[in-house]
Amino acid sequence: GTSVPSTAPVPAGAPPVPGQPAAAAPAAAAPATQQVATPRAAIDGPRLRGSISLVGGRIDRIVLKGYRETVSRASPEIVLFEPPGAPHPYFAEFGWSGGADAPALPNATSLWRADGDRLTADRPLTLTFDNGQGLVFTRRFEIDANFMFTVTNTVENKGDKPATAHPYALLSRTGTPPTQGFYILHEGPLGVFEGKLDEFKYDDLKDKRRIQRPSTGGWIGITDKYWLAALVPESGARVQASFTHALVDRLDKYQVDYLHGGLTVAPGGQARVVDRLFVGAKEVNLLDAYERQYAIALFDRAVDFGWFYFLTKPIFHAIDWLNRLLGNFGLAILALTVVIRLLFFPLANKSYRSMQQMKDLQPEMLRLRERFGEDRQRLNQAMMELYKREKVNPMAGCLPILLQIPVFFALYKVLFVAIEMRHAPFYGWVVDLSAPDPTTIFNLFGLIPWDPPAFFAAGGAVGLGVWPILMGITMFLQQKMNPAPPDPVQAKIFMFLPILFTFMLASFPAGLVIYWSWNNILSMAQQYAITRAMKKKS
Repeated sequence: GTSVPSTAPVPAGAPPVPGQPAAAAPAAAAPATQQVATPRAAIDGPRLRGSISLVGGRIDRIVLKGYRETVSRASPEIVLFEPPGAPHPYFAEFGWSGGADAPALPNATSLWRADGDRLTADRPLTLTFDNGQGLVFTRRFEIDANFMFTVTNTVENKGDKPATAHPYALLSRTGTPPTQGFYILHEGPLGVFEGKLDEFKYDDLKDKRRIQRPSTGGWIGITDKYWLAALVPESGARVQASFTHALVDRLDKYQVDYLHGGLTVAPGGQARVVDRLFVGAKEVNLLDAYERQYAIALFDRAVDFGWFYFLTKPIFHAIDWLNRLLGNFGLAILALTVVIRLLFFPLANKSYRSMQQMKDLQPEMLRLRERFGEDRQRLNQAMMELYKREKVNPMAGCLPILLQIPVFFALYKVLFVAIEMRHAPFYGWVVDLSAPDPTTIFNLFGLIPWDPPAFFAAGGAVGLGVWPILMGITMFLQQKMNPAPPDPVQAKIFMFLPILFTFMLASFPAGLVIYWSWNNILSMAQQYAITRAMKKKS
């Protein structure tokens, strides 16, 4: 049968977990100097390179072509997978697991025989292992033009009695990776089970040791801000997924895996299971394409679009489309701002008219304040009568701002989480729209080719870049065009806001500060035009 029993064996290589059946031991972490001696087959895909260890038959070295650690062309390429014995072991393993009465199965220390020395997009690689007891295992690796491996595991029974084993796939990661620690960004284990996304922090696993989820189809993986390793069973396959943490040699070891149902192979027969492994950059259009191609439920949720998914993803697609049209993500953001302002145009017109009316009523409001003095109740009553008589809504000016908050937050998410924005340049000194403005007073706003120390960085008391200062100036000028609040305390708070936002946004992505500055300029232009038209009318 293919049902997954609740006491299914733990996949080989899994960390020991209290109360769980013992599993085959993980491959010993050999010193880095011994890694060279491990027999390997190279991986040379169009967008990644690496190698497969013939000991254990696992994919344990992956380097992304075209993605680098910094904006510098000379900086190292991104390394995702590293073998046991390396500083940060992280790898994918596939195989067969069984109970105490299972036949001899290949494990993390078994040596496989390869039919070639290289896996490429047009040449698959097949590994073979004979257990010497009538079972022959083959593992066929294929890589596409991007980041998806297809792994086909087959067992052939040449013996005289039936054999049962559970196919499994796992990701093992040693050491807790550094995370941004932002509440708006998930980094760590995650998966989609029964059509629902589940996310777990590394600390969740440290507390619970093991979390299990049964599922049909879906996927399971570990995500970083921009990179993803994910295991995908065939669509419709019933699996038991697990998230596990253990301390091994005083190091945190995390594992995500799933176990297929037990497959019984009759003498002379064979059984086959197909799994997929995604290991690469979380490019939205690519994840969408894989979701359609292999029917992978919610695969795009690997990118943390957040609560405003219905808004964030369309904004991403709009910026992406405009970037292809204009050739620059910064220009795409400016163009999108114009589109958003056009959508809000009728509402903004109404709002600015109301604000101008409020401004015209200022002398009358001052007279009422003088007349009623400290009698707040009489003053408020008189103000309401004034608004009613002049047909003015004092709250109308707030509505466009309130409606733009979700748009602003969605754009922030796009700039923060989408890899397409990573290292995307604008013009001048902004070489990465997803990073803060690099200029500060300490490098004379970019005139001196010097990177100030971290404690002078953006967001510090004096670490203000050019764009945050421009944003603060535009915000101040826009505020000057609006009627001052009647309450003197409120007026002082409003005067302080541009300064507060200048320092606050200094540490935000430059793309967001550019958006806000440009939005302020467009608002002022619109407000100026409406004010002039109203004055002509009157």
